[in-house]
Amino acid sequence: MGTKTVDETGVKTDDEKTVKAEEEAATDQTVGEAGEAEDAAADTGDDTAPQAAAGGAVEKEGSTGVGQGAAAVVSAGLGIVSLTGSWVGTVASARESLIGQLETSSSSNVGTLIEKGYGDAWHATALWGGAFALVALIVGVVVLARPAFGAPGRPQAPWIKSVSWAGVALGVIGLLLAVLKYTDILLGLPSTG
Repeated sequence: MGTKTVDETGVKTDDEKTVKAEEEAATDQTVGEAGEAEDAAADTGDDTAPQAAAGGAVEKEGSTGVGQGAAAVVSAGLGIVSLTGSWVGTVASARESLIGQLETSSSSNVGTLIEKGYGDAWHATALWGGAFALVALIVGVVVLARPAFGAPGRPQAPWIKSVSWAGVALGVIGLLLAVLKYTDILLGLPSTG
């Protein structure tokens, strides 16, 4: 059995009945507010008002930004790979070095040995680094430009923008370094003459 207490008006009440009455009143109030919001939405043609009035119980359908977040992380990762090197670049460099050694004989001059044995390998590394940097740059720009072509009024998460900008910056730096390495402006081959 419930315990008896005195309510605000000085009347003895049963605790369980009081709690149930308060819960029912709160439910009626919430339902009433949601109904008013639906009526207001019907007048204005806005279907988001009932969702907001119901305490966010019904969420908007649509993209959660997972794809954009993943693409932003991929962009930053590719930018880092463009600066530090990749397995593909290392293999291409070793292959070019081997081809250069096979094409030159022991009687070749030193300049030819350096160019074929090391220069071509260095250029292959620069090309692969530049390719990774270019992909990082493109992916980062696409992620940053995506909200302009998506649902209006759905802002992009700040962390996605930050990681995308990091990918774009790393891509630009990697691309610049690749061009400088390929053109022998940065760390060019030593002269033999």
